[in-house]
Amino acid sequence: MGICRSEDLRFRVVAAVAAGSSRRAAAERFSVSVSSAIRWTARAAKEGSPKPRKQGRPAGKGPLAEQLDYLIAVVEAKPDITMPELAARLHAERGMTAAWASLSKLLCRAGFTYKKTADGIGMRTR
Repeated sequence: MGICRSEDLRFRVVAAVAAGSSRRAAAERFSVSVSSAIRWTARAAKEGSPKPRKQGRPAGKGPLAEQLDYLIAVVEAKPDITMPELAARLHAERGMTAAWASLSKLLCRAGFTYKKTADGIGMRTR
């Protein structure tokens, strides 16, 4: 896996190339690979900046995003449902397998929190 280089270094390499230096010479001067200098200058020419692109899947685009309305309805109907129970219900009714942690993260992003009650049984609230 590559090393993440700073934006400052990327801008300096691109500026050196814009000032008339070759990409190979700029790469050698700043101790980066030639392919990185080529990619950074190409990205700066195409997109206007050599900044790195955002990594990972965009938020809300996962396989569970389609099931969000269903999951919210289930949790609102039964606020004290556990994540294993919710995963089993999702599998039984929708045929989709999901990890408990993924369900919990999705519900937290939707605004649900887990509150403990006085009797020791927790429930999800919005």
